[in-house]
Amino acid sequence: MCLAIPGRVIEIADEHNRLAKVEVSGVLRNVNVGLLDGVEPDDWVLIHVGFALSKVDEDEARATLALLQEMGDAYEQELRDLQASVIE
Repeated sequence: MCLAIPGRVIEIADEHNRLAKVEVSGVLRNVNVGLLDGVEPDDWVLIHVGFALSKVDEDEARATLALLQEMGDAYEQELRDLQASVIE
């Protein structure tokens, strides 16, 4: 199962290629933000398969993360997948 997970933008890593460094539950990874306008550090985005699909506010992001954590195995697998693609 692939889940869309909220993450906080840490920095715009590559403006030309529209890549941002995003933190999801302690894991950093590059995410394509090309589908969105005006993404800045400290924004929260909803991520699916390496793309930011939408911006969300912090309260919504934290509530979604709490619900995902309640899902147990599916959420844990998604975090393992994220960790496997961690930024060096």
